[in-house]
Amino acid sequence: MSEPDFTSLQQRMLAEIAAKTVFATTSLGKAALDSRVMKALATVPRHAFVPIELRPCAYLDTPLPIGFGKTVSQPFIVAVMTDLLGVQPTDTVLEIGTGLGYQSAILAELAHRVFTVEIIEELAEQAAHRLADQGHANVEIRIGNGCHGWPEHAPFDKIIVTAAPELIPPALIYQLKAGGTMVIPAGLADGQQLIQLKKDAQGSVTTREIFQVLFSTLEDVDSP
Repeated sequence: MSEPDFTSLQQRMLAEIAAKTVFATTSLGKAALDSRVMKALATVPRHAFVPIELRPCAYLDTPLPIGFGKTVSQPFIVAVMTDLLGVQPTDTVLEIGTGLGYQSAILAELAHRVFTVEIIEELAEQAAHRLADQGHANVEIRIGNGCHGWPEHAPFDKIIVTAAPELIPPALIYQLKAGGTMVIPAGLADGQQLIQLKKDAQGSVTTREIFQVLFSTLEDVDSP
């Protein structure tokens, strides 16, 4: 497919996200996502972050397989999670679950620095190449157990998790800066909820359930 074809499909994807946001107004508390988030989605070419054979499907509002039993998330979910995170230009963000780097690239458009952890070495290596090809120099990737976060660079202004633990890992809560926000799916496979977690200036934590989701399980095993 040509670049103009991708541009047209990307615009259609953005329109579909905007429409779905209106239908989710009750859950989200608003009828439109932040304009900076929508601009990032318009800027990052999703087709550069999916397997080449799936490029014609890149702008469908659906998750796509990326190998190893993993997927790149549905664009609407990427948009909502990014919006709930409330990333600012000065923020340092931790992402758990790099995949092929699509969410990382969205964050890179919005934040000062992005640190992202991927447990599968082959995916991390592919993501590094894809992010470099797109010029995202403010992303650093680590291969390891996402449940442990990245303590060397903590605390983080924002944390986003793209796989679901049953319970929110304590290490991630600890590594969230006072005043920070985490967005994470959590729960049993048949009852996962997308959760927005906030830590106030005194370190107290509050959570808000957004809506039910279905993510792959966040693996809690030793680093490769």
